[in-house]
Amino acid sequence: MDKDRVEGKAKDIKGRVERQVGEWTGDTDAQVKGTMDQAKGKVQNAFGKAKDAARYASDDAARD
Repeated sequence: MDKDRVEGKAKDIKGRVERQVGEWTGDTDAQVKGTMDQAKGKVQNAFGKAKDAARYASDDAARD
């Protein structure tokens, strides 16, 4: 598993928590920041998945 997947998921979770706390407290800045962190985490996670897929495809091709 690529490190970008792990770091991306951590950012996504952090952003969700921050956004939710912002909703509970009425802090719109925290909501926006949390949403942005979530988006960054999702992009980083997707990038890590793509790198993993390319790595697995390359490994499969090398075995053939």
